[in-house]
Amino acid sequence: MYLSKEYKEGIFAEFAGNAQNTGSTEGQVALFTKRIAHLTEHLKKNRKDFSTQLALQKLVGKRRALLSYLYKKDIERYRAIIKALELRDIIK
Repeated sequence: MYLSKEYKEGIFAEFAGNAQNTGSTEGQVALFTKRIAHLTEHLKKNRKDFSTQLALQKLVGKRRALLSYLYKKDIERYRAIIKALELRDIIK
């Protein structure tokens, strides 16, 4: 499976500081970004998979909410995670 324990630990170690810090905003955003990329590839092959499409939309909303929180809390951390994940700046 693409979200194995080791895979998640690697993501959290890279973006959250250590593998045990699974609640950090940066780690959650990074994990959501990887999941969004995976679901997007799945939907390119399976256009009529509407349950996956709904799950993708919810995941994008969660990521956006976390990024909005991070923008309000600490703009430097927000800019760092946007740059590291190569995301667009969605908060205006």
